[in-house]
Amino acid sequence: MEMHQIRYFLAVCETLNFTRAAESCNVSQPSLTRAIKGLEDELGGPLFRRERNNTHLTGLGEMMRPHLTQVLIETDAAKERAKSFARLDDVELKLGMMCTIGPRRFVPFLQAFRERHPKVRLIVQDGSNTMLQDRLVQGELDVAVYGQPEEIDERFHARRLYDERFVIGVGPGHSFDKLNAVRVRDLHDQAYVNRLQCEFFGHAGRIFREHGGKPRIVFRSDRDDWVQSMAMAGLGFTFIPEFAVTMPGLRVRPLIEPEIVRSIQVVTVRGRPHVPAVGAFVREILAFAWMNASA
Repeated sequence: MEMHQIRYFLAVCETLNFTRAAESCNVSQPSLTRAIKGLEDELGGPLFRRERNNTHLTGLGEMMRPHLTQVLIETDAAKERAKSFARLDDVELKLGMMCTIGPRRFVPFLQAFRERHPKVRLIVQDGSNTMLQDRLVQGELDVAVYGQPEEIDERFHARRLYDERFVIGVGPGHSFDKLNAVRVRDLHDQAYVNRLQCEFFGHAGRIFREHGGKPRIVFRSDRDDWVQSMAMAGLGFTFIPEFAVTMPGLRVRPLIEPEIVRSIQVVTVRGRPHVPAVGAFVREILAFAWMNASA
C-alpha cells in the first residue's frame, strides 16, 4: 500500500467522482483508476461501486475509510514533525533546574545537547520544585528537571533520569570525619546547618525522628554556597544531595540506616503542545547515559 493510493482513495471518497478526484490530485483519470484498482487488489475486494452517475462506497470501502484517513493524518503529521525538528534554528528553550541539582552532574549532558543542537539557545533558571511547577503551568518554562519526596501530580508528565543519595557534609576535624558512614541516629543532638526551602526537609525530618536522630538547627540559609561554607567552617553538619557538593575540602560521608534517596525527573506539562526543541531536549535527556555522567 502506497501513500498516493490512499490519497487517491480519499479523494474519490470526497467527490464520489473519479474524474473530479483525478483533477484534485493533479493526475490523469487512468492513473487514479489504476491506483485504486491496485489498492482493491491488496485489500481483497472492491472499494467503490460505479453505476453510471452513481459512484458510492462498498461495505469494504466504508470500513477502510476511517482507517486510511487516520493513516494519512498520522503520515502528514510525522512529515511535519520531521520538518519542524530539522528547523531547530535559533530556538530559545527555557529550562527550569532545581537549585540543589549540582551543575557538575549536568554539564556533560548539556555539552552533548549543545553539540547535537548548536542552534538551540538554552536558558537555565533555578528554583525550588514548587516554583518550577508554577512556572511550568504559567508557560514561563518549557521543561524542568527536579525531584521531590511525593509523587508529581497529574498535571505534569514526569520521567525518571537517575536516583541520587543524600549525604552528610562536614568540615575537617568534625567527629563524622572519622566515620566511613553516618547513621541517622548519629545525628541526634548534633549541630545542623540547614538549607531553607529544602524540598526534603519535612520528609527527612520525619525519618530522623523515627530513627532517633533529632539534630539541632544552628544556621539556615537559602544559598547552598553559604550552607556548605558554614559546614566547612565547623558550625555543624549539612544534609545534602551527593551531586550537589561544590565546596572544595568538604568531607562527605554516606547517610545510612536508613538511606534517603531522591529521584531526579524531567517534567513537562501533560497534554500541552510543545515546540520541537522541547521534544528534542526530552529525547536527548532520556537517552543520556546518566550512570556514566561525571559525579
